[in-house]
Amino acid sequence: MSKIAYETETNATLLAPYKSSKTLGTRIGYGILYFILGVIAIVQVYPLVWLFLFSLKTNQEVFGMSPFAFPQDPQWGNYVKAWTAGHIDVYFFNSVIYTVVAVLITVILASFVTFAITRMYWKLSGLVLGLFMAGYMIPLHSTLIPLFNIFKSVNLIDNPISIILSYVAFNLPITIMILTGFYRTIPREIEEAAVMDGCSVHRIFFQITLPMTVPVLSTTVIINMIYNWNEFVFVNTFLSSDKWKTITVGVNNFVGQYLTDWGAIGATLMISIIPVLIAYFLLSDRIVEGIAAGSVKG
Repeated sequence: MSKIAYETETNATLLAPYKSSKTLGTRIGYGILYFILGVIAIVQVYPLVWLFLFSLKTNQEVFGMSPFAFPQDPQWGNYVKAWTAGHIDVYFFNSVIYTVVAVLITVILASFVTFAITRMYWKLSGLVLGLFMAGYMIPLHSTLIPLFNIFKSVNLIDNPISIILSYVAFNLPITIMILTGFYRTIPREIEEAAVMDGCSVHRIFFQITLPMTVPVLSTTVIINMIYNWNEFVFVNTFLSSDKWKTITVGVNNFVGQYLTDWGAIGATLMISIIPVLIAYFLLSDRIVEGIAAGSVKG
């Protein structure tokens, strides 16, 4: 046996117990980590399970049994009652329309603004960005009376346009802030090469820059969607007709002066959660890509 082979075999023999103990320690560490993550996942998911069970109970079961008890006779009719008698179908589709329209307008406008601020050279770009970021610090409730007076003067009270405009205005700052961090990581050489090939500013934005921002756009879409879908104050302040209200306000239909239908309220809340969960599961990979892409320079 050669000297090199002998030394290699000797080193492998000496390191075998160390590798074995290292592998055992790694497995124990991963086991503890997976256990902790599993506990956290259960804690996070359990409220959804509890709400689902709550939506299948009667008022007697809600108040007469343990809050952790399973329903004795699942009341699937609570969902039918919520969808028909509670007019949740109308509120649900109103929420979808307001959310989709507001998200599209917000993302498009924020992309225009961010491209102009980060990729074009003009003196007031920093000031404009600062004005948008200042809007992010304005408390929502402090704007209710001024917005109500403005919408009233232009006949937009009890009009869906007032809700969409409010959503867009309050979501633009956070959307621009997220997009700005990503746009500044895009190499300018790509756009310079496009200019050398004769591309106009519009083609650079729509055919080159915008497709590159799809991951971070997915992040902004889900953030905007969650805010718009769960928003309550604007709808409750600016809309009075039942035909224009959203699902978050429609929950109040089951709260009466003498009786509250808690099972129907649970069913309504469960219905309102489903679209957000579906959107998150569909865009979850893109969201992770967008967060990771925006956090790494270059």
